[in-house]
Amino acid sequence: MRITQGTFSYLPDLTDEEIRAQIEYIIKNGWAVSIEYTDDPSPYNVYWNMWGLPMFDLEDAAAAMYEFQKCREAFPNHYIKINGYDPSPMWQAQRVSFIAHRPKSEPGFRLHRQLWSDGRRLKYTLEAYATMKPEGERYQD
Repeated sequence: MRITQGTFSYLPDLTDEEIRAQIEYIIKNGWAVSIEYTDDPSPYNVYWNMWGLPMFDLEDAAAAMYEFQKCREAFPNHYIKINGYDPSPMWQAQRVSFIAHRPKSEPGFRLHRQLWSDGRRLKYTLEAYATMKPEGERYQD
């Protein structure tokens, strides 16, 4: 199952050249670049681990691409996303976010049903199959 989160989520995986082009777009707009990674891609997990610090005032995409490559080398079996944060007073929010790297195998999610105490209502939650394994072992081949 392919996880679809963020900008470009329904497109095929981006090449390094396409990722560089998106980083250049972020820089051209004056936004900060940040890189995040996780091995729990649940839609409810909005707190991914940050790789380094956000990169403000970049003039060239090379620095962000270097950090992305280092993150990919350190976490080859994790999801890695690149964000563009707009610090302008009218926005101060993330303007773009896309998954730039994903594990080779994506096992997907299961729907977990629970019967509430009154016996008439069901509670549904999503649970990633990967989270059934301990952190760090979730996407081993």
